[in-house]
Amino acid sequence: MTVAGLLLAAGGGRRYGMPKALVHHRGRLFVELAADVLHDGGCAPVVVVLGALAEDVRSTASLSGASLVDNPDWASGMGSSLRVGLSTLGDDITAVVVLPVDTPGVTAAAVRRFVGMASVDVLARATYDGVPGHPVLLGREHWAGVAALADGDEGARPYLARHDVTRVPCEDVAGGADVDRPEDLP
Repeated sequence: MTVAGLLLAAGGGRRYGMPKALVHHRGRLFVELAADVLHDGGCAPVVVVLGALAEDVRSTASLSGASLVDNPDWASGMGSSLRVGLSTLGDDITAVVVLPVDTPGVTAAAVRRFVGMASVDVLARATYDGVPGHPVLLGREHWAGVAALADGDEGARPYLARHDVTRVPCEDVAGGADVDRPEDLP
């Protein structure tokens, strides 16, 4: 069973004031930290979807263990990045752990919980004190449906809302807050 990691790192970070992939945190870039979390959590391959300032990310980030793909339509929102990322995954992939770049509190321990649940028909998402968050685990059977409904900044949310999703409490090993503005940094 092969579980990929899909890191959505294409956004321009309008509210943050810069692409969040390039935000420095704890001595590293968000994109590096998140790619390592997926890798260290047991995901292989790790695919990073880039968009805004993609060349700057390529030239400054240490992402040697990841596959980098570009989303030419990144400005339309996370949905297009999710579609691009899913379309790059090979037929040998059972499921994918999806993580946005702006969730620095997510840990490899949280990702391992999802890798251990992987199957072709799984749908699971992290919760933090009952509030849905990331990562999200999508079994291969759901990819076409997720891609069809992913629009704007909604990502997989519309698809997940229409299906039975396993909720996986992660507050004991991770923090689920999104970093939308500099003052949100932990």
